[in-house]
Amino acid sequence: MTAISVVDEPENPLRRAPLVEGNNNFASVTDVIARVAESRTPKGWYLMFGVAIALLLNLGAMIGYLVWNGIGVWGNNIPVGWGWPIVNFVFWIGIGHAGTLISAILFLFRQKWRTSINRASEAMTIFAVMAAGIFPAIHVGRVWVIYWVFPLPNQMALWPNFKSPLLWDVFAVSTYFTISALFWYVGLVPDLATFRDRAMKAGRTVAAKAYGLFAMGWHGSNRHWIHYEKAYLILAALSTPLVLSVHSIVSFDFAVSLLPGWHTTIFPPYFVAGAIFSGFGMVITLMVPARKWLGLHELITLNHLDNIAKILLLTGTMVGYAYAMEFFIAWYSGVDYEQFCFINRATGPYWWAYWIMVTCNVVSPQFFWFRAIRRNPTALFIISIFVNIGMWFERFVITVTSLNRDFLPSSWGYFSPTLIDILTYAGSFGLFFTFFLLFCRFLPILAISEVKGVMPEADPHHGHHGHGHPPAGHHPTPAHAHH
Repeated sequence: MTAISVVDEPENPLRRAPLVEGNNNFASVTDVIARVAESRTPKGWYLMFGVAIALLLNLGAMIGYLVWNGIGVWGNNIPVGWGWPIVNFVFWIGIGHAGTLISAILFLFRQKWRTSINRASEAMTIFAVMAAGIFPAIHVGRVWVIYWVFPLPNQMALWPNFKSPLLWDVFAVSTYFTISALFWYVGLVPDLATFRDRAMKAGRTVAAKAYGLFAMGWHGSNRHWIHYEKAYLILAALSTPLVLSVHSIVSFDFAVSLLPGWHTTIFPPYFVAGAIFSGFGMVITLMVPARKWLGLHELITLNHLDNIAKILLLTGTMVGYAYAMEFFIAWYSGVDYEQFCFINRATGPYWWAYWIMVTCNVVSPQFFWFRAIRRNPTALFIISIFVNIGMWFERFVITVTSLNRDFLPSSWGYFSPTLIDILTYAGSFGLFFTFFLLFCRFLPILAISEVKGVMPEADPHHGHHGHGHPPAGHHPTPAHAHH
């Protein structure tokens, strides 16, 4: 009797739901994904791109205004020396976590459902880290001497303090950005070759040359696939500890200080859980509209969204546990200042920010216990917006409420953002969405070769014959798309 894979047995109750729905084969998957980049640009894209560019220009104007006038244009004051810039930095770094987690950790754990969302998530990571990088650079005050913070040989010895977590940040974030960009690019190479071949066939020579340049001569030979899979595996292994280390080091910016509310050992795991939470929230915020507008229902299925919702439920509950544990440790420590800090968070002048944070981050994900909500794209999208809002408020609460009430009541102050603060933050979204929209328009938004690898046709025993299919354990090459 011929061996038939589990995928071919519709009556099997334990059969996993297919990761690609509809009557798709290798060729149709290529067509669906390539169509996004090859068809005429929809008017809606121009509209969104116009808004993103306007916000980006606004960011440039705000930075110019800041450099000209100094950081007095922000709401930062004494005692609140760290205001929105640091809040926004931690917010964007957190959003950059889901991409690498989906790509690297789920890849190493052989979670095949990652294939339809990993490419857009990796792109999101890179653009979020770019948006994050702006804020530490501009919050130093004298931006024109920012080169002093780089490890240049200099007689002023301005770079000796390896004990500063701000310096650890530089290493962690730049390493994270480099590895994430390499990981994203290596994954793109086979798909860029597919785009190159299709553009050549369609007579679009400029596009063919552009894609060909970045495809680096890929032609899908066995040797190419072997090198590609080795490189991808190595980069995934390098990325995995980075997911944990980067936000741990960002949390050290706070945790290694002696300030009540910051000086706590729970910060690294709590920040990592929060980063994954906000990152997955942003993945849903981006993928639900992309799935609808770009017609990707059969490739980004409800099962994918369901899985992301489960991760949001898990990480949201972990974040809620961390909030509760902070109060417990403050009480258990017996330190009056620590206890005051947390009571002040919940009942002091920023009580509203604290309760927005708790409602958005702890209460809203609890709706994901219901399968109907997990599989409803509209509900998912709405809750993901709440998650993004809540995670921004979390960073705001941590940063501002610990600073605004100093040890002496005579040193207490209240922080309010200025219009410049708000417009600079809005401008960072302009940077993020400008790059993301360009990515959606010109590059494969889904990983073509990886989506094919999880389809039944990739199994050499599929349909009782093996001709025309790649060997077992082997991704289908872009060449298969043309047959």
